[in-house]
Amino acid sequence: MQVLEAYKPFEIQELELSEWKQRPVKNSFFELVLIKGGEGTQCINYNDYPYHKNSIFLLPPLKCHSFNIKTPSKFVFLKFTDTFFKNTNRVSIDRNEWFKEASYILSNYNQLPGDIIKSDIDRQHLDRLIAMILQESRNYGEESISLIRSLMTSIMEILIRNIKKGDFHEVARINTDDRITRMLTYINEHIDKPDHLKIEHLAETFLMSPTYVSEFFRKQVNMPLREYIIKTKLRLVEIRLLNSDYTLTEIADDLGFTDVSHLSKTFKRYAGMSIREFKNKGEYMLLKRSAC
Repeated sequence: MQVLEAYKPFEIQELELSEWKQRPVKNSFFELVLIKGGEGTQCINYNDYPYHKNSIFLLPPLKCHSFNIKTPSKFVFLKFTDTFFKNTNRVSIDRNEWFKEASYILSNYNQLPGDIIKSDIDRQHLDRLIAMILQESRNYGEESISLIRSLMTSIMEILIRNIKKGDFHEVARINTDDRITRMLTYINEHIDKPDHLKIEHLAETFLMSPTYVSEFFRKQVNMPLREYIIKTKLRLVEIRLLNSDYTLTEIADDLGFTDVSHLSKTFKRYAGMSIREFKNKGEYMLLKRSAC
């Protein structure tokens, strides 16, 4: 077993295991897993999915994920930590764009098991990028932080590309109408642009009548459009509260709340606790699936 000592703002481990033992690690953000060898199954929320060499998984911020190992397996864990996104002294990467992309991944990934990569070319890209990160970590340590950030940016872009073209919206898995997948993707991509989320604009974008948009959405998602938009915003609020140094004013402005008071009241209504209580508890509420 080889463990690469982590240095913030990211953590890297390479482990060879014949039996899975729950790691004393809580994912505050998310973790990418590359299977370099072996076979077995991945379990999230009591759902299983087979893994083999070159499988790539995304672990959500849950305590109840595991791997049932059939043959000795070699894992590479690449963890994105909250410190990564709180570093305001970054020069080469725009913090806002980087965090926005990371939040897109976390808020849209449905926390079900399964290989996240749908393209063989993207799989090869990720394999090379992760190999470079491992090599840099072994040989240069903290001298490589700037380079590794750039490599992780590339990884982020590949993950987003695969999430957008995959069926990772949980509600979309049970629907055959691809319009709802496209609409959910559109809403999440423009969640910080209120004008794009108006019924009239959605109707024009998806070639529907304004009266049909709400009816169509409710039928497909089993939730009113307005409620979905609010909950989507609040999932991003949770991510920012736990993983960034954004102020409440900045969060309210960026996500289209009238002011901090409006944000606080809306959050308490849906999360069942105040923002202060939520931060003190330090665990996702709306983002995390309850069945775990």
